Amino acid sequence: MITVYVSRDSAAISLGADEVAVAIAAEAARQGVAIKLIRNSSRGLFWLEPLVEVATDAGRIGYGPVQAEDVASLFAVGLGNAHPLCLGLVEELPYLKTQERLTFARAGITDPVSLDDYLAHDGYKGLKNALAMEPAAIIAAVTDSGLRGRGGAAFPAGIKWKTVLGAEGAQKYIVCNGDEGDSGTYADRMVCEGDPYLLIEGMTIAGIAVGATRGYIYLRCEYPYGERALNEAIAAAYANNWLGANIQGSGKHFDLEVRMGAGAYICGEETALLESLEGKRGMVRFKPPLPAIKGLFGCPTVINNVITLASVPVILDKGAAFYKDFGTGRSRGTLPVQLAGNIKFGGLVEKAFGVSLRDLLHTYGGGTLSGRPIRAVQVGGPLGSYIPESQFDLPLDYEAYAKLNNMVGHGGITVFDDTVDMAEQARFSMEFCATESCGKCTPCRIGSTRGMEVIDRLVAGDQPVKQEALLRDLCDTMLAGSLCALGGMAPFPVLSALNHFPDDFRPRATPA
Repeated sequence: MITVYVSRDSAAISLGADEVAVAIAAEAARQGVAIKLIRNSSRGLFWLEPLVEVATDAGRIGYGPVQAEDVASLFAVGLGNAHPLCLGLVEELPYLKTQERLTFARAGITDPVSLDDYLAHDGYKGLKNALAMEPAAIIAAVTDSGLRGRGGAAFPAGIKWKTVLGAEGAQKYIVCNGDEGDSGTYADRMVCEGDPYLLIEGMTIAGIAVGATRGYIYLRCEYPYGERALNEAIAAAYANNWLGANIQGSGKHFDLEVRMGAGAYICGEETALLESLEGKRGMVRFKPPLPAIKGLFGCPTVINNVITLASVPVILDKGAAFYKDFGTGRSRGTLPVQLAGNIKFGGLVEKAFGVSLRDLLHTYGGGTLSGRPIRAVQVGGPLGSYIPESQFDLPLDYEAYAKLNNMVGHGGITVFDDTVDMAEQARFSMEFCATESCGKCTPCRIGSTRGMEVIDRLVAGDQPVKQEALLRDLCDTMLAGSLCALGGMAPFPVLSALNHFPDDFRPRATPA
């Protein structure tokens, strides 16, 4: 019997993976070829999707991108043999082979909802170790690993967990922020769809570490495939005693459920997320108190995003020193970088901190899809700065980026070629903030609207010196006075565009 793999990732499905899988099953039946068709997770090489893999004695042979009409020719030459779409051994593809995959070690390899598959590929080893440890020892391992939140603030995960452990409360919670709304990001989605047990394991470890017996995954409402995979995996985890009461005979208890988001970008902010999770309108809370002290339903709460929690199992499995060995400075471990926008080879690249943007854009991304020079790159989502070519050799490092008012954020990288109008991009940043603001604080609610107006006057040549000064002053007000990061960071892309691409803000010539 021949084992064939076709991804069930939503990006692959959008490119025709379901149709390819149906065509493979039909052609095998027509020719009487015995196959085992597995809908695996995606490896993140999206320019090759739909990617078909065939198991051979030498390893998995890849074909891609495959469309339904190509399937008959694959069978004609024999699955696993030479074909114009043949990529050779998938594991030997340079794009994949040169990565350091810790969080995405199983990506593309396993059936996402098969618990047996997960266990066969080192799954639940971290939890098994954690069940034999004291809570403080678990937190010490996470702290010693150097793991920081893989969101915007990059706050050390171990410190947050220690605060919740020490906080008083009859009930404590673990909340996973899966409301992945940043432009050009999809790593959270890939975990939820492609390795859901990893997130479940990470949250269970967190619960045991801080004394929380209940967890919630707040998932972006645009991720129905992720919801389906998570719920299927959660049901299997309960059925096999990896969730619920007396986990694996340890006496530990942890319950978990998925809640779908409200479709608002602001709910990616942790306190607005808590409001939404409690059934209220997603609006930012004042801090203090911190969620670690008074979070969900007024109880001590750990809030981490998907990638942060999915990084925990490997730390508890292989040890803090193993994880800390990757990275540079205070940025330890790996970051799943997501290449998007005008890029030739868009996909997920997991690398240790310290890799340069130039390496990511050219060695992995292959430059722009248009073939034109890269002019600017936005790192960290819609609130991230626009980085010019002069900074492409900067190492991917939280502190190195912060020194230049850049941010790593969730690792989303959106690429623009030399046809981009940076004044338009700056205006879009203010417009995005105005649209997505919860409206609670004046600098964000009013400042973003005024920002669009000032940029319009600046580009129109209406007293440009005065307008630029006003725009900078407005950005300072938003930076210093906004209640949360939406208003507080919306000026980053505006100021970076203004500083690095000033010519784009000059009056445009009017056609005769």
